[in-house]
Amino acid sequence: MTTTSTPGSTTTSTAGEGPAAPRQEAGEGARRRRGTTVLVTAVLAVVTAYFLLPVYWVVVAATKSTQDLFGTNGFWFSARPQLLSNLGAVFTYDGGIFVRWLLNSLLYAGLGAVLATYFAAAAGYALAKYDFRGRGLVQALVLGGVLVPGTATALPLFLLFSQMGLANTYWGVLVPSLVSPFGVFLVQVYARATVPDSMVEAARLDGAGELRIFHVFALRALAPALVTVLLFQVVGIWNNYFLPLVMLADQRLYPVTLGLTAWRSQVDRLPEFYQLTTAGVLVSVVPLAIAMLVLQRYWRGGLTEGAVKD
Repeated sequence: MTTTSTPGSTTTSTAGEGPAAPRQEAGEGARRRRGTTVLVTAVLAVVTAYFLLPVYWVVVAATKSTQDLFGTNGFWFSARPQLLSNLGAVFTYDGGIFVRWLLNSLLYAGLGAVLATYFAAAAGYALAKYDFRGRGLVQALVLGGVLVPGTATALPLFLLFSQMGLANTYWGVLVPSLVSPFGVFLVQVYARATVPDSMVEAARLDGAGELRIFHVFALRALAPALVTVLLFQVVGIWNNYFLPLVMLADQRLYPVTLGLTAWRSQVDRLPEFYQLTTAGVLVSVVPLAIAMLVLQRYWRGGLTEGAVKD
């Protein structure tokens, strides 16, 4: 036992009690952190499995015949894999109509996403950096456009495009894909934070025109937001189903999603279309996976840019 005397008071403590309490608290804190880590890891593992299992099933199903698809374990390969045979049937059926659907999707998603991103960048930058009459109304309309689902506008667009003679053409799907209210809203918010007014004023004093300021300085500062908009547009247009269903009647203009649905509708009469559909689904996700792998590097780099200061 140790007795410590200080002016006005006397403190008595048992030898070793002082260091033991902090060590016990530190041990309990470490156990709580380990428990939290295990819980978070378990939740993330379940969520990851939830998202990846359908993809794994598609890979396995694409290697099977129709008989094996229903006669074997759905999550394991059959004894007679025939992936190459199924892919060959997909690309050669009906004179290679699947290749045309794939090219149509690349046209709709590729050209549509690039142009929609550029238009969103221009509109968002203008709303953020220019003060003009009616800007508040335009911002309210853009925000309202974000809240309106695309399926609600499909039928009015079909009626409008029918009067213009654009229904059942490439333009019927491509033109609506050029509008991205979410992209305009995102770029507007990002431009306010990353494009300083002083830089714009300095460029004007140096004699730069408004188009040059936008293309040379603003687009470079907005790159992370533009990559985000581009990625969302590519995925959204590629997976779009209802608008092409309403707008298109000619199968040669179908995107791959609509074409696969057309194949799926024939499986009751012709069971071999199960093989074509599952292998076609596998091929259809490859361009999206490539786009994600290519763009996510720029996406993550932009999001973390400036996160740490020296």
